[in-house]
Order: sequence, then C-alpha cells, then structure tokens
Amino acid sequence: MAELEGLEFGKSDFVLLDEVTMEQFMENLKLRFEKGRIYTFIGEVVVSVNPYKQMDIYGKETIEAYRGRELYENPPHLYAVADAAYKAMKRRAKDTCIVISGESGAGKTEASKYIMQYIAAITNPSQRAEVESVKNVLLKSNCVLEAFGNAKTNRNDNSSRFGKYMDINFNFNGDPTGGHINNYLLEKSRVVQQHPGERNFHSFYQLLRGGADDMLSSLHLQKDPAAYVYTREGAVCTTSSNDGTNHKAVLSALKVIGFTAEEINSIYRILGTILHLGNLEFETDAETVQVVGEESVNHIAALTRTEPDDVNKTLLFRTVATGGGEVIDKGHNEQEASYGRDAFAKALYERLFGWIVSRINGVIEVKNYNPVLHGKNTVIGVLDIYGFEIFDNNSFEQFCINYCNEKLQQLFIELILRQEQDEYQREGMTWQHIDYFNNQIIVDLVEQPHKGIISILDEACLSVGKVTDIMCLESMDTKLGQHPHYTSRKLCPTDKSMEFHRDFRIRHYAGDVTYSVEGFLDKNKDPLFQDFKRLMYNSADPVLKEMWPDGQLSITEVTKRPLTAAMLFKNSIISLVDKLACKEPYYVRCIKPNEVKSPVLFDDARCQHQVAYLGLVENVRVRRAGFAYRQPYARFLQRYKMTCEYTWPNHLMDTDREAVKAIIDSHEFQDDVAYGHTKLFVRTPRSLFTLEQERSALIPILVLFLQKVWRGALARMRCRRMRAIYTIMGRYKCYKVKAHFWEVERLFGNVRNMADYGKSVEWPTPPAALAQFHSITKQLHRRWWARQVIKNIPPSNMLEVRAKVATLTALRGERVDWGCSRPWESDYLGSARDSPQTCSHFVRISKELKNKDQFNSILFSGFVRKVNRFNKSTDRALLITDKHLYKMEPRKQFKVLKRVPLDSVTGLSVMSGSDQMMALHTSAQDDVLVCLQRGELCPNQDRVGEVVGALSDHFTRVTNAPLEVKVCNGALHLHMRGKPKCVTVEKKPGQAAADFRKTRDGFILLLPAH
Repeated sequence: MAELEGLEFGKSDFVLLDEVTMEQFMENLKLRFEKGRIYTFIGEVVVSVNPYKQMDIYGKETIEAYRGRELYENPPHLYAVADAAYKAMKRRAKDTCIVISGESGAGKTEASKYIMQYIAAITNPSQRAEVESVKNVLLKSNCVLEAFGNAKTNRNDNSSRFGKYMDINFNFNGDPTGGHINNYLLEKSRVVQQHPGERNFHSFYQLLRGGADDMLSSLHLQKDPAAYVYTREGAVCTTSSNDGTNHKAVLSALKVIGFTAEEINSIYRILGTILHLGNLEFETDAETVQVVGEESVNHIAALTRTEPDDVNKTLLFRTVATGGGEVIDKGHNEQEASYGRDAFAKALYERLFGWIVSRINGVIEVKNYNPVLHGKNTVIGVLDIYGFEIFDNNSFEQFCINYCNEKLQQLFIELILRQEQDEYQREGMTWQHIDYFNNQIIVDLVEQPHKGIISILDEACLSVGKVTDIMCLESMDTKLGQHPHYTSRKLCPTDKSMEFHRDFRIRHYAGDVTYSVEGFLDKNKDPLFQDFKRLMYNSADPVLKEMWPDGQLSITEVTKRPLTAAMLFKNSIISLVDKLACKEPYYVRCIKPNEVKSPVLFDDARCQHQVAYLGLVENVRVRRAGFAYRQPYARFLQRYKMTCEYTWPNHLMDTDREAVKAIIDSHEFQDDVAYGHTKLFVRTPRSLFTLEQERSALIPILVLFLQKVWRGALARMRCRRMRAIYTIMGRYKCYKVKAHFWEVERLFGNVRNMADYGKSVEWPTPPAALAQFHSITKQLHRRWWARQVIKNIPPSNMLEVRAKVATLTALRGERVDWGCSRPWESDYLGSARDSPQTCSHFVRISKELKNKDQFNSILFSGFVRKVNRFNKSTDRALLITDKHLYKMEPRKQFKVLKRVPLDSVTGLSVMSGSDQMMALHTSAQDDVLVCLQRGELCPNQDRVGEVVGALSDHFTRVTNAPLEVKVCNGALHLHMRGKPKCVTVEKKPGQAAADFRKTRDGFILLLPAH
C-alpha cells in the first residue's frame, strides 16, 4: 500500500508532509526522483517527473496489481489515476477526463500512451472481436499521430507539435465502443523552417531513412535528408528512436486502422511533393520569374496527379479578378513566389494531417448507437497537449501554445482550487480560505473581446491598406500599456532584453515570455493563394481532391472572410475547456527535472519554478484542509443503504441526512466526515473504500435474494401454466384417441365384404399416445387379411406359396426378378410341356432313384450349364430331392454323374441381376456352379428364385434353421476342389446362349447381348 512505502523513499502523497512548504515539497520530490520513484500523489492528482530512461513499471503484472484497486492501496502510478477515472465512469456512469499538463519535455506524450495501454488492458475480458478491433485502432492511432504530428526539438526528442484530445466511448459493460480525436494548432511552420538543432516532423525522416527503395524511386526521392531544404537542418540531429523501424510500425498501424493501399500511397506522395517543393528555386529572367530546372516541377505534377504546366503557372502567377469581373494573371516576383511555395507546403501538410485525423475518426466513431437498446454511453477523455514553451525566439505558435496552457491552468484553478473552496462555503463548512494565484487576468489579456491581444491582431488583419507587424505592436502598446502582465521595449525603455519595434512580453503564470511580433500578422491571416486550392481540387488523386473542397470556388465568387488562425484556435480551446469542465477531471502534472535529458540530474531551481507555476503547493494545502469525497445525501444513501440495518431496504427517518448519519454512525466514521447543507463530505478515501468493500460483499447476497424471490415467482407462474397445459392436453388426448377409434371403425367396419378385405384402405395417422397400439392393430389386421387369403388357396398350392414366401424372405428385395408372378412346377425335367423329348427317360430314372435312395419328393429339376473338373463348361441335368443333389448326363439317359447329400449344402449364392447363375456351397468346399437353362415351357422364365425358395423352405422345415442365401453384386465367390474362384457376368455381342469361360482367378458367365 502507498502509505506503507518505506520512509527511505519519502512521502508517497504530498498531503502527508509534516509542513506544507515549498522547501519540504521540493525535498520530498527530489528524494523520490533520486530513489527511482517518479510518481507522487496529491490526493487524486499524480505528479510525474520525467525519468529520461526506460523503467520496468508498466508490464502485465503491474497492470494486474492496479486493476480495480483504490488509489491508496498501491504506490503512486499513472495506472492508479487511470483506474480511478475508469471506476468513476463505470460505477457512477459519469463522464471523466484525464488532463495531462506540463511544459515541453516533461513526459506528457508517454504518460498518455501508458494511460491508453492500461485502459485497453483492463477492458474487454471476454475478448469480443469488435471491441478488440476498436482498442487496436485507438492504440495504433497514437503511432500514426506521433509520426505526423511530433518532432525533435531542443528540449524533447518526441515533442508533440499539436494538441490532442481523445474521447473514448464506453458501453454499459465498461468496454470501449469507439472514440473521437480532436487536434489543435499543428505547428505547420516547422514544415519549412526549424530552429538550429531541431528536426522537421518525424514522418519526413521516417520516409527518407526507412522507405523501401522502390517506394523512394516512385516518389523520385533519395535516402539522404540533407538533400532536401526542408529536412536539411535536422539531417545531422541524433534522436533516441530509429526512423527505419518507426516507418515500418507506421505502415503497419495505417493498415490496422483501415487505410487502403491507395490512401497510404497518396499520403507518401504528398510528403514527397512537399520535399520537392522545398527544393524549388526561382530566378528572374528579364522581368519575368522562372523556376530553375523543370525536373522538380515534373516530379510535383506526377506526385499530385496534375499537369506540369498547371503547376508551373500556379507557382509563378496569381489569378486576380478585377472590379469589372475581368480575370487576369498577375506574375510573382522571386520573394512572392518563394512565399507562395512555402505557404503551399505548409497548407499541404496541415490538410494531410487533418485528413488523417478525420479518417481515423471515421473508423473509430461509435456506430449504430441506440441509448434505449445499448444503455448510457459514457466517456473518458484523455488530453495530451503541448506544454508551456519559452524559446530564444518565441513567435505566433508559442503565443498560441502558451495561451492554451493559461486556459488549462485556469480550468485547474477553477475546478481544484476555487470551486473546491466555494463549495465548502456554500455547504456551510468551517473553512479557512487559502490564497492562490488566479490567472484569469492573463487569460483576459489574450482573449478578451475588443481589448485582448487576439482581438487587436484580428483588427489589424481586417484593416484596409498596408498594416505591418510594427503597427500592430504599437496598437498593442497603446491599448494594453496599463496592463500589469504586458510590457514592451517602448513601455519599458530601460529593459535591453527586448528590441524596439519587435518584442513584447507577457508575464504568464509560468514565467515571463518575450515574443517577437515579426510574422504575427502573416501567420494569423494564414494566406494561401486560391490558385493552389484550385490546382489541388482538380487533381486526379481522390484523396487530394477530398482535402481541398474549397478549391471548387471560382475566382469570381465572393466568399465570407475566413476566421483568422488565432480566432479559430481561441474558439477551439474554449470548446475544449467546456468539454473538460462538464466531466469529472483527473490530473497528471508532469515535471521536467533538467534541461539536458539526464536520468540522474535534478535541477532544483528549474523544478521549483515548475512546481510554483503549476500551483502544486496550493493544491496540497487545499487537499490537506479539504475532503477527498463528497456526495449528495440522496445518492450516498442510494448507494450504501444496504450496509446498515436501519436504512435497508427503505428508512423510516424524517430526512435523507438522518439516514446517512445512521450509516456513518453504524460504521463509526463520525470523526472522518462532515455534514453540509445538501452533501456529505468524507475526508479520507479509506472510509469510502471500507463502505465500497462492504457493499461489494453484500451485492452478491442481495442479488441472490432477489434472484431467489424472482425465481420463486417465475416457478409458481410456470407451475400454474403447466397445470393448465396438462389439463388441456389430457382432455385433448382423450378427444384425439376417441376420434381415432371412430375413424378406424368408419374405415374398417365393412372390410369382410370387400374384395381385398381392406388391403387398399389407408390407415389414419394415430395420435402419439396410440402409436404402439396402432402398430399392433395393423399387424393383427394383416394377419387376419392373410388368413382370409390363405383360406381360398387350394392345399395342393400351399407348397408353392411357402416356397415363394421363403424366396421373398431370403432375397430381401436384393434381386428384383425371381419369378414370383408365374406358377412354379419344380420338376421341369419330368414335365412333358417343358421337356417333351426327355421327360419319359427322366421319369423312369427318377423312380429308380426314389426306390434306391428313399427320397420323398423332388424339390427341383432342370437342365443346367456347368463347369466340369477340367474347367470346361458342359450341359448337365440337375435334380434336387429332399435327400440328395444329383448331377446327371442327359445325353446318356440321365446317368448320375455325382451325388451330393443335401445336408452337406451350407449355403447358396446368386447374382442380383437377371442371369440364371447360382452356386451351391458345400461343407467339403467343392461347390456346385451352374447356370439354369430355360425349357420350352417359357423361354424367359427366371428359375433361380424357385431353387432358392424350394431349398430355403426345405431347410427351414427339416432343420429349423434357415439356409444362408447371399445375393452378390459384381462378382460371385466360391470354392472348387478347395480352391477359391471368382465368377463375374458379362454381356457379349453375338453370344448365342449363356456359357462359362475360364479366367485367371475363376470364370466369366457370358450372356447374349440382347
């Protein structure tokens, strides 16, 4: 915990100082810096000292240590204030903001990045893809904006040369759903000129030093920044970052954000255009000005997708409309041409930067948001804006930057110092007033209507005739000469640190700053010839065209005079302050320990100056004398009433104040609170944290209780519905059962008198309850129907019926054609109709065999084609009795060639086609392969089914075991004399009759093609 940090590290919160003096404050700040403790609290304000080195205090373990913890539970850290802002936003549904302030080089940009990383790390625990996408874009946008908006200065290697305020939108779950970025006053003058030892924006050096060779070639650039006027000053400067690595990171970030390949190419073509513009030179030939060399003009035209002649004309001429509506081209002199070139380069970069910001906003904006469906949309704002600047030569940009810092300091005073004390007085609290410097007088000096410096500048810019910077300075001296925070050399002739007719000085809250008035009016008017705007609007590059919508105006069109740069900046800063004022603020106050970027040097005088103008000591005094937390009685009661038995669920006291007092007394916090007219004031966060802990412990119990009550109510409602449903279902089932019986009776009441005994009658669909009963009823009807049919069959035909039923069962529908529709005669060899020439001989032989072998009946007889032991096919006769299977020679008066006991037959195989081949399998693995031949009775009879039925019925009746019948597709497998054989069927054109032919692994049964 913060207060348990060892004394060797100093006090972790300045509120804990023994005496609140500047000396003790500085002593504690220096001790903590030297011990590596760069963060210190002033209540909820974090004071951060730039360490000028990498520190291992930002990893995942550190994030987890601060996640969901109260401020005083851990040592001071940026993560603590970020978590406090997030908790306030999530718990109380209040918009919050984190204001990071301090002078240039104090570490504001790094602080904002760490805060963004922390918020990204603690949100979206369920890893929803759309939320992760928003987080990635928010994080990657930092990389892109740093490249195009930051630069190396003499004070800071990564100085923000623009102001940035980012709103992050959160849904009711506390997950980021989008955001919006506002940028303020990009220092575009840096594009064309830098102070000695400083660099242009990072993007130029990243492109030149990190761009691929083919990219640079397409942009007509070389890798040396010294080759270009606009980057020459910074070419020899060393920085702590690698431009090549950063260029790859920027390209990757642009793709992650959603920039298309063509948009990325357009961005770098614009950078290339600016570099080529800087190298343009002009010369005077006779009375006309010309561009020295056409190569650069051609490169600029190619990169901007315009015509070289149009570029050349825009650089050298200005189109002017006369009073009579006539349009003429006015030529520039060398000075005007150079001024126009630089103004064009600055405007190109400014519009590029603004377009990048708007493009990022288009990606991260909250889409399809509906407060009714999605709940309240809360916001955390993060402000990272340029710090207070005092250079050797301070111009218009420094004036605007320092004015912005005055406004932010005024907001800090308003919220932290003045409002705090005013609220204590309104609530009737005993309070000793603390003096502090209110810089409202300086803000008024700059922005007051009709009297402030910005108004004087605008008045000079709008005046008719030639108004110079010196005349503007004289006007300021006249109107502001009596102001205590304004002076100039004219007003103070003895001060030789200022120059006559050039300098004026403002006594800012952070110190005296001398400004050079040279260039103030030009930078305020920010003039750019309309010709450049029209040139860019007519570009074939859609990105460039989008950046210059004002280029569509004709030269003769009269437009309203645009606001000046200072007025635009003033309006945007006032809007920013209004945004911050309506949010609950959290502050990070950054301190720069020295001017040489040393990680060990602590410049006491430099740091004391910053502590003084930031008002940190006054902040400590107010915080120490005041209260950390205040809340209206009704809201406090609503949040913590469950922690006291006298207030839960509803109190019976006269006022909410008495109920709040009961809560405080029950927890014995009487010495740590004060009661105002409408609010409760809590002095230390510990009391509030204790209440929060107790509330967090009670919430699950209350939720379970509410769930129990609601589940009980739901269960009772469900039970009543189920009882009603079951009653209705019971009645309906009874009706359906009766209706089914009535329908069956109607359909089947007269089946005895029907010709087919009701076989054609369609059964009605039964209700589910009668499914089994219905199945049994149908089976009983089928049996009754079968009985009625069988009763009409003569006894002599019953053997044939049994055989056909056996065939149907054995073949299982796998052979379609099996002779079901014809009468079966079984003994075809003894039939005079089927075998008229041989029947008498067969009848005699069969009688002899019957007397000899004592068989009772002939199951089947007929002519066959079979394969003999020499693997040759011959015609034979086949006789199957209830005792034996006989193979006979018909040409030798049916001589028995082989007798096989019928009980040695183990199975039967047939083909699924219409061929007449079958194999009788025996236990001796000497199977009988035959092809049944049709007799004269009917040439197309299928007799395979008859053999299958006769044998299957016989085996079922005699052995009580079914004969195994196999229906083969493609090939039939058997054994002959113990060797496996494979028989296939093939149709052959020209084949007269079915016959076997030997193959390598068996036989082929050749069939006639027809």
